[in-house]
Amino acid sequence: MVNRELYNQKLIENLHDGVYFVNSEYVIKFWNTAAERITGLSSAEVLETSCKDNLLQFTDAQDQHLDGAHNPLFVSMMHGKAEENDAYFTRRDGKKIHLFMRANPVLDSSGSVIGGIHLFTDLTGKPQESRLRELEKIAMLDHLTHLANRAYIEKEFHSRIQEKNRYQLSFGVIFIDIDFFKNINDTYGHDAGDMVLKRVAESFTKSARPYDFFGRWGGEEFVAIIRNVDKQTLIMVGERYRKLVQSLDIEIGGKKLEVTVSMGATMIEPADDMSSVIQRADKLMYVSKNEGRNRLTTDIEMS
Repeated sequence: MVNRELYNQKLIENLHDGVYFVNSEYVIKFWNTAAERITGLSSAEVLETSCKDNLLQFTDAQDQHLDGAHNPLFVSMMHGKAEENDAYFTRRDGKKIHLFMRANPVLDSSGSVIGGIHLFTDLTGKPQESRLRELEKIAMLDHLTHLANRAYIEKEFHSRIQEKNRYQLSFGVIFIDIDFFKNINDTYGHDAGDMVLKRVAESFTKSARPYDFFGRWGGEEFVAIIRNVDKQTLIMVGERYRKLVQSLDIEIGGKKLEVTVSMGATMIEPADDMSSVIQRADKLMYVSKNEGRNRLTTDIEMS
């Protein structure tokens, strides 16, 4: 059995991007290897020091120190939401490095901020096109599930509709909602809810075909864009993903959670845009909810 906590720590430790964690007092509690490499500061130097001690002198392009109003970590923890910014850092050897920084608050089960996570990517010396691709990738991912976020889903829809119009390549859409998710949050806390979201997302990505696209639409809702399918295959693919979620082994406090999803599936039609096909799949998903949940409803069956 893999120790998930140890696995996650090793994953973070070996990221190409610099990462550090702070507690509610802005004291640094974790500093990964990439953070040492990028800044030239060892973990021994920074651990248990406060970000407010100015050991980390992040500046703007004019070498002005990023104060609390412009430092993404401080703003993120103050407002309880993700923040990002471009910045610069001058190493002891005099080398000035260009960074893209993203910060997220760490919340307890009641929603109170108990710390923060700060991630920074070294963009120094990279071609502008490469920088833009990296920034776009970071901006397009949901920070919790690492699936595509809503902006990325919209971009993918635009590409697939263009492809359909140009090459007559159809695709299917599945709207997915986790059943009784509010009850999970209310009974076990938001940390448990976050774990369920991540496990459901993992079940999609680990079993997805190369051309299946999944994103987090918002809250406990997901959208899948399924290419290279006809109507009957779309039903088969949707049922496979539904059963994968149903088979997840999730335990909280020694109690096994029964996690299921309700789905609505439809094929793209000639007159559709993103809004119309999402709306249709969403309505079909609610039919699944009303008919008992843990099921897939399609307009293929209803026609």
